[in-house]
Amino acid sequence: MPKISFNNSNNSFFQSVKSAVDAYFKTKNMRKTGNWRLYLKAWILIPAAFGIYFYLLSGRYSPVAGIFVSVLFGLTLVCIAFNIMHDACHNSYSGKKWVNGIMGLTMNALGSNAFMWKIKHNIIHHTFTNIDGIDDDIANGPLLRQCITQKWMPMHRFQSIYMFLLYSISTLSWMLRTDFRIYFRRKINNTAINRIDPKEHVIFWASKLLYAFFYVFVPIYMLGWQPWLVGFLVIHITMGLVLSVVFQLAHMVEMTTFDVAGGDRKVIDSEWAIHEIRTTANFAPGNKIISWLVGGLNFQIEHHLFPQISHIHYSALSRIVRQQCDLFGLPYNYYPSAWQALYSHVRLMRKLGYK
Repeated sequence: MPKISFNNSNNSFFQSVKSAVDAYFKTKNMRKTGNWRLYLKAWILIPAAFGIYFYLLSGRYSPVAGIFVSVLFGLTLVCIAFNIMHDACHNSYSGKKWVNGIMGLTMNALGSNAFMWKIKHNIIHHTFTNIDGIDDDIANGPLLRQCITQKWMPMHRFQSIYMFLLYSISTLSWMLRTDFRIYFRRKINNTAINRIDPKEHVIFWASKLLYAFFYVFVPIYMLGWQPWLVGFLVIHITMGLVLSVVFQLAHMVEMTTFDVAGGDRKVIDSEWAIHEIRTTANFAPGNKIISWLVGGLNFQIEHHLFPQISHIHYSALSRIVRQQCDLFGLPYNYYPSAWQALYSHVRLMRKLGYK
């Protein structure tokens, strides 16, 4: 892994914003982890997923209705990922480690692997956001050019169009290719995985087999392979598009900045928290429906500064963080609507499609 460090000799911004956030929780006498608002989401989304799954297995619907229900199932699974899995894997769902561990396994129920995702997302992405050569979230080459330091190819002229096709197969790629590639190579982009506990080996293979049983073998047995294939693809296209777009709007927009890791040791000229501010953006902060559905991931600035605080607090924390950014003369990147953020993402990818 390239050697990257931050100039944290003067981390006055993070100390200031952390003190302000700590004071908020102390004044409100609240825990930083989830509460009934988060647990209610679990009680709604998980039973809904089971209900839709068994309804799909019943086959009591027309082909067109089956496609719509499959889309609904994909959206429900995405909401579980945003609202439950994401908090749990950041240890912010509950103050109890074992609860976070269990709820984090919803990632495995979606076809991927929580252990690998924690390394890829919590450690690599959250520490080295938008740094080419380390952050695996912007290492989707050669088909996509996601920052100016990546090699340009003629096909990138059209990436702002075909990227949505790639997004739509992203969860299939994670499940069938990426997880196994990481597992056998013991490496995420340029970062080595030093050790995998025996328990994680068991969980990896058991969850993959269980996923194949419940999402492939049972539906084929109940419905036949053609209805299963259509439904399975629709579910993953829905999941892939929504997951990819939501995460892209946080970092791959015109307001955010990028850096690159070279062969030699490099020191970023700012403290880590300021790097996160510059490389992250919020979208639709005033839209309560979007905030509920995406698990507060439209408040990515707050999430990147305080990943172990549950997303149900991000809306309130955003006012504190914005005040602190103003105090220190830092940008607070945000788009008033999701559409504005999406247009910015498309424009950025179009610009990166040319030399």
